[in-house]
Amino acid sequence: MNRRSFLIASGVAASGGAAALAQSRASKIAAIVTAYYRNSHADVFIGNMLRGFYWEGKPHQSELEIAAMYLAQAPANDIGRSEAAKHGIPLKPSVREAIVPGIQGVVLIGEHGDYPTNEKGQKLYPRYELMEQIVAAYRETGRALPMFVDKHFSTEWKKAKQMFEWSRELKFPLIAGTSLTLTWRRPVLELELEAPVKRAVGYFYGGKEAYGYHGVEVFQAMVERRKGGETGVDWVRCLEGDEVWKWSAANPWARNLLEESMRNDDTLKRGRLEDSVKQPILFLIGYRSGLEGVIYLVTGATEQAGFAAEIEGRREPVTCCFLTQWGRPWSHGNGLSHWVEQTIRQGREFYPPERTLLSTGIIEALMNSSYEKGRKFETPHLDVRYRAQRESRFMRGPLPPYDRIRV
Repeated sequence: MNRRSFLIASGVAASGGAAALAQSRASKIAAIVTAYYRNSHADVFIGNMLRGFYWEGKPHQSELEIAAMYLAQAPANDIGRSEAAKHGIPLKPSVREAIVPGIQGVVLIGEHGDYPTNEKGQKLYPRYELMEQIVAAYRETGRALPMFVDKHFSTEWKKAKQMFEWSRELKFPLIAGTSLTLTWRRPVLELELEAPVKRAVGYFYGGKEAYGYHGVEVFQAMVERRKGGETGVDWVRCLEGDEVWKWSAANPWARNLLEESMRNDDTLKRGRLEDSVKQPILFLIGYRSGLEGVIYLVTGATEQAGFAAEIEGRREPVTCCFLTQWGRPWSHGNGLSHWVEQTIRQGREFYPPERTLLSTGIIEALMNSSYEKGRKFETPHLDVRYRAQRESRFMRGPLPPYDRIRV
């Protein structure tokens, strides 16, 4: 589906004039991208801007218009250049030149591309370096614009903290992190602020850092609402292989909560986890508040994320599953697309970027623990304190008709 057929389907563009009027009201942005190919993060989020997406059960024309784009790399399977040509988007040879006059925001999608991997298995995407160039342009022009940074800030805590602090220094709204905190939850679950969380378990799947980060931030989005708010993390530990099942056997409450969290997962394989998960990974997070966070990566058993918590005063644990859609257009990203729009258009933050900062620090420390064969890794630097906002902002409307929006 191209942009025109999307608009016709929505009833917005019975004629080309209506579409042109809607487009004229869009906020102009710069897109800074490492690599743009089919099913990449750039394809998902920029695709939503170009084609539109479903929001609250209805087709929605994006309220952002890309005024200029910088592509750091153009691999053999690149579609960024052809998409730019199709939609009349100027490609710029540098980040600075992409920060054109008249824009109202910047999106930084530093995911995918041919970049080196360090000894811990972390892909060294230049998110920090690209943001540094954007911030330099802000200083030069005297305009600090709202910014979206896809996924976690950096593989290094010092760089991540600096990225966050730039936004506080220059006072620009910042939205960052994973789309999964904003996807549909089944059943709908929003913990009350100041919820007396006693124990909590989450799960996801996939690679230790690239996917493990999603699992960490989804878990953080839930437990940040606990009594006292977020006060930071004292230590982390990463266990792998048989050590995961040994730890679980010694802590049966965690295994019980894991199984409760999987109740609503319609992708879950039947049978014992030990039979379907060949390389289990376990993240343990020691919060300063006393909560011990537990996140399982159970690749081979599921294609979803889940959460369960024991709440003081409740007999049964609360649980939910975070829905994902496999294949283009990856509609679980629609919530993030919507809130990126609103952050840029309204010039304010709708949920705390401190969540992404802390989650970035947690995953970096977990990678250090893994590299050191599961050693408990102390994290005095993760003294990140913040309060969750009242609304979690996740999608609550009906699921989109996937058969009508695939392209």
